[in-house]
Amino acid sequence: MTAVTLRRATPDDIGYVMQVERLPGYDHFIGQFDADRHRQQLDDPAMDYFIGEDEAGSPVGFTILSGLDNRDGNICIKRLAVAVPERGYGSRMLAAIIDYAFSTTPVHRLWLDVVRDNARAWNVYRKAGFQDEGILREAVVTPDGGRTDLVMMSMLRPEWAARS
Repeated sequence: MTAVTLRRATPDDIGYVMQVERLPGYDHFIGQFDADRHRQQLDDPAMDYFIGEDEAGSPVGFTILSGLDNRDGNICIKRLAVAVPERGYGSRMLAAIIDYAFSTTPVHRLWLDVVRDNARAWNVYRKAGFQDEGILREAVVTPDGGRTDLVMMSMLRPEWAARS
């Protein structure tokens, strides 16, 4: 397996991020922002955007952290998406962002939510050490107008430290 490294995204990466967000089926699992929203968030000191790259320096996906200014040390993995699923890039990007968050910020609780029927992502998060915390029932409107549950998951600093 090839390694995945993270680099901070720039405004020049917004097109790539939007392209990945708009892959078939991703609207159901991760949502989409327009370019202006991404630009605003790139400028927000409480958020960090990263591009995952393979060993050749080609982009394989992106991830967004939010809540970097949270006084209680709760940082959210807002989005994590890969351009080509089923190649292990998502798992490697997740591992990189977990290590980044715990090694460079004062985060105590790294959390995320996942659409209940996104079994692939749910399994990746569990395998990485995230624990289920609960269900936000019918919390999201799906692209077809229906509703779906979100599963809240987190990893605590002591759990990360124990596995490192």
